[in-house]
Amino acid sequence: MKSASFLLSSDVTTLLQAQGITVPTPVQEEIIPAATNGQDVLAQSETGSGKTLSFAIPIIEKLERNDGLRALVLVPTRELSTQIAGEFVKYSAGKHLGIVPVYGGMPISAQAFRLRNANIIVATPGRLIDLLNRRAVNLSSVKYFVCDEADRMLDMGFIHDVERIASQLPPEHQTMLFSATVSKEIEKLAANYLRNPKNVRLASTVKPVYLKQTYCNVKPDRKLDTLTDLLNEDRQLAIVFCNKKYVTAKLAKSLSAAGIHARYLNGNMSQQQRERVTSDFRQNKFSVLVATDVAARGLDIDDVSHVYNYEIPKDVDSYTHRIGRTARAGKKGEAISLIATEGEEKSFRQILSKYRGEISLRGTSETMTRRLPNEPSRGKVIRAKSSAPKHDEEKGRISWRKRWQELLAR
Repeated sequence: MKSASFLLSSDVTTLLQAQGITVPTPVQEEIIPAATNGQDVLAQSETGSGKTLSFAIPIIEKLERNDGLRALVLVPTRELSTQIAGEFVKYSAGKHLGIVPVYGGMPISAQAFRLRNANIIVATPGRLIDLLNRRAVNLSSVKYFVCDEADRMLDMGFIHDVERIASQLPPEHQTMLFSATVSKEIEKLAANYLRNPKNVRLASTVKPVYLKQTYCNVKPDRKLDTLTDLLNEDRQLAIVFCNKKYVTAKLAKSLSAAGIHARYLNGNMSQQQRERVTSDFRQNKFSVLVATDVAARGLDIDDVSHVYNYEIPKDVDSYTHRIGRTARAGKKGEAISLIATEGEEKSFRQILSKYRGEISLRGTSETMTRRLPNEPSRGKVIRAKSSAPKHDEEKGRISWRKRWQELLAR
């Protein structure tokens, strides 16, 4: 990343080059200059876009070891806390800044002790509230406040914790709010806490040429077999998403019995267990991770080639977050959804009505543009390729057009 364009120090530039980072991503081009100038930021940007460095670099450049506590980064999950804290450590090498990840599942007394010498805190809201209640931390000296993955924090019910934490900050501070989606709730949050912000709304960083999205209609009693067959195809690392925690454990056990090295990740596990599973997955010690949305929220692994929705997410935002686990760092990937029940058909139909990308029906020649009742045309195209004979293709078109009409009539 060229220092001339962002006025970066030679130390930071050297550290970036050592990691192979020489060209800024679109989100970094937009945010780093604004953040460096002290402007508040509201950014709609997905995981994998380079957003962490877009706020971490300006903060690192402005801090020295003797400054005391100056920066607070709020995140929704423990994994994201450790991941972002690690990025701060990596790109501040030589400055010896006090960077403290704060999250539940670890001894609170040890975290309170480390906070005495902190320059940067990367925290989950719940644990930070606990530390504030114990008067183990004082936020009155914070100058830089980052709220990362704000949409997920709202989904997880952290809004009141976020508001309470924000009330502990001094009147004069810089706020940067990042979210993969910007809903009315996020806009309201921004209106309350941001002052004349730099608004950055970037299109998805995952381009269709890199990310293939497909779905399969399967019988309920064939769902596990279908997933097993798909996982036995040529791939790298894979994440299988489930909605319920108990399903992750059950499914990982079933996949392992079928000869696929799978492990699970969910919120019922201890922090030590979750960190060990995440580390082993990152190191390719096993190739299939079965996880819930929240548990996988902080995962940032470039070698994930496939994402499978074993259970269909409840909304388009969750779908967007899930598929963002693959096709990262310029690599190709595929997201495959398995639809087996009426409830899953309904959920997926709602996703299709709002999602602006291209999703293909796997295993047919279907090419269709459809419009929901009272919905303006958005050009959503559902495509799939097939080498089937022409008469079979026409039969497939009629069959699936009729099926969609039935679904839309419900």
